Amino acid sequence: MVVVIDTNVLYQALRSREGASHFILQLIRGRKITLALSLPVFTEYEDVLKRPDKLNDLQLTKDDIDKVLRFLSYISKPVTIYYLFRPNLKDEKDNIFLELSLAGNCDFIITSNTKDFTKYNELKFDDISVITPSDFVKMWRKNYEV
Repeated sequence: MVVVIDTNVLYQALRSREGASHFILQLIRGRKITLALSLPVFTEYEDVLKRPDKLNDLQLTKDDIDKVLRFLSYISKPVTIYYLFRPNLKDEKDNIFLELSLAGNCDFIITSNTKDFTKYNELKFDDISVITPSDFVKMWRKNYEV
């Protein structure tokens, strides 16, 4: 199973060891699911996580973030984006996650902001499932845990 995780999910996973986002990060770490990663998404992760307010909230350093990102880049499925899709999402920066999902033939986009991907977009993609972290974990446990 190949997934895309929105920056908010990665941020929440690093912020707390409790909850669905951290559980998803542990699935990725344990290679039970595969994280798709493109250069634009990697850059977005880096930009957001290294902001001074985020570093302070996470109680991490830039070096800590670099280690996390290096590890994610090592275990992730690299995806090169050749064609840009512009479904005119409410937040222009969310388009990179949709493009990654399409180019990487991903099963899910995991985000805390599902409405940002499902409302107000001009292009519809029936084969892309946008799901919250908690709904993903419920689905995972129902289908893959005994």
